[in-house]
Parts: sequence; structure tokens; C-alpha cells
Amino acid sequence: MVVKDEELPYLRRCVELAAEALEAGDEPFGSVLVGGDGAVLAEDHNRVASGDRTRHPEFELARWSAARLTPEERAAATVYTSGEHCPMCAAAHAWVGLGRIVYAASSEQLVEWLGQLGVPAAPVRALPVREVAPDVVVDGPVPELTEQVHALHRRFHER
Repeated sequence: MVVKDEELPYLRRCVELAAEALEAGDEPFGSVLVGGDGAVLAEDHNRVASGDRTRHPEFELARWSAARLTPEERAAATVYTSGEHCPMCAAAHAWVGLGRIVYAASSEQLVEWLGQLGVPAAPVRALPVREVAPDVVVDGPVPELTEQVHALHRRFHER
């Protein structure tokens, strides 16, 4: 894991976005797209409560970048996220040619937490990004933020 101190504000914003999703009645996931120059380009949080289970922030950021950035800009960008990309989002990330992914909590951690809470398994198996998109550089989890992400998921599922 190679996450620099100057990257932590982006990850903290992801956790804030995940909390915003939770407050809106949605699952707590948030993501930030950062350009190669360090500028925040776009951000989003989960919107699956609408009934469209594909409305993940990572997927939305991949689509946003495909429509607005050059291939070179996409390759230089980093997606920071509260939780590791699911297989759908990892594939979208790779297909549009985005650069690095940095996540606060891993899919493995999320599956463990949800199992402890008695949440039924998802219809798609949780795979590490590297298994879906082996050429994408991935860093995480980030221990200083993992418990905050865990707490948000506990709040969502213990309602």
C-alpha cells in the first residue's frame, strides 16, 4: 500500500460522501476523481436506493471521465473511494482507461462485515480489482479510515 499523506484528504472526502449517501437513505459508498495535477474533477456517492443497482459512484465517475477527458487525462487520473470497486465498477474503470484506484476499505473487509451483520450475499461475487482489471494500479485499504467506513455500513444495515 502506497498512500501518501497528501492523499488522505481525498479519501476523507470519500468517507464524507459515503455518509451523505447514508443520510439520503442509500448504501454508504463515496468516490472522488482526481486529475493528474491533483485537482478534484468529479465526485459522487451511491444512488442505488432509486432501484437501479448500477448507480455506484465508481461507475458514474468512469462514465463521466469517458465523456469529458482525453485518454491521456484518464490514464493520469486517480479514483479515490471509500470501498474497493466491485467487479462492475472495476471493469468500467479499466475499459475507459482510468489510472490508479485508492480505497479506504477492501471488498474482502466489506464481505466480512456484511456477513457478521447477517446481510445476504450479493448477486455478484466480490472480487479484488486486480482479478477483474489486472493492469490497474490499486492501493488500499487505508487502516486509519477503515473503521469509519465499517461504522457507516453498520449504521446502514442495523436500521
